[in-house]
This record gives sequence, C-alpha cells and structure tokens, in this order.
Amino acid sequence: MKPQLICILGAECTGKTTLARALAWHFHCPWVPEYLRVFCDLNQRTPTQAEQRTILENQHQSELTAQARALRQATAFVFCDTAPLLSAIYSDFIFSDRSLYQRARSLHSRYALTLLTENDLEWQADGMQRDGAHVRAPVAALIRQELSAVGAPWHSITGHGERRLEAALAAIATLAPSPGDH
Repeated sequence: MKPQLICILGAECTGKTTLARALAWHFHCPWVPEYLRVFCDLNQRTPTQAEQRTILENQHQSELTAQARALRQATAFVFCDTAPLLSAIYSDFIFSDRSLYQRARSLHSRYALTLLTENDLEWQADGMQRDGAHVRAPVAALIRQELSAVGAPWHSITGHGERRLEAALAAIATLAPSPGDH
C-alpha cells in the first residue's frame, strides 16, 4: 500500500501546521513540516527571489522522505504542511516571478487530496516569514485559482479547534482507498 499524500494548503496563519500535526497524530502517520519555516530559522531571514526554487524543491524532497518512511511503517497517509505550489504562489505574489508554477503544478498532481484552510482564524504573528493579515485574502484567491488550474481535488476547511479537525476528517473520508488496499 503506497501512502497517500494529503496537502494542507492555505494563506499564512490559517492553522496549517496545527491541522497537519493533529491529523498525523490521529492517523499515527508522518507529517511534513513547512520547509520555509526551517529555512527562515536556519538563515535568520526570509528567502530571496533566487532562493524560492530551493524552498520549493526542499519541500518536495521532505515529502518524498516522509512518504518512504510511511511506506516502511505501513501507514495510510502523509500530511504535508503546505506544498511546493504555495512557494510558487508566494514567489509570484512577492516577487512577480511566475517561473515556478510549471514545476509546482506538476508536483501537485501527487496529492490524493488538498485541504484548503480558510482565513477564519485570527491572524497572529508567527515568525519572520509572516507578511500580515492583509495578504491572506489575495493569497487565498491565488491558491483557489491554482487549484482550479491543476484540477486538484480539494476541500475547504473551516472552524476552530475540534470542528476544524472534524471537517478535515470528513474530507479525508471521501478518499477512495489507494491501490493495494483491501
């Protein structure tokens, strides 16, 4: 059974990390942290335009590593706290650089499902990579546009606390079993 990748995507401060951790705990499977946060912590700065591709590719590599671990552990899922597609969107939004979309779109087809965390949580400062509440609506619009462009299956996730987790679990329940499941 190949573990299914489930992407948690949303604008900043929409609960992606909290949801990824909760789902991984619920299903006893791996989750992939957001590589941008790792980059910022290591470098004590946000990435430049030239480093955006590195962010995208490292997110992808982290997902591959987690998927291999999940396969060894025979778990059904890997929850990805964001996706390469979000790197392309922010590269476009911040630097007007659309060059990462082709790669990001092709990688997005690997996800069995995308959970789109909505902007219904209060924005909170959380590290140096945060731009502010004012960017959430335009970024969310770009995410929806890109999910439509790639034809990715996705569900909107709203609510607070347990209600948010319940919405995600209901969306995951709509998935067909992966090949090899009985």
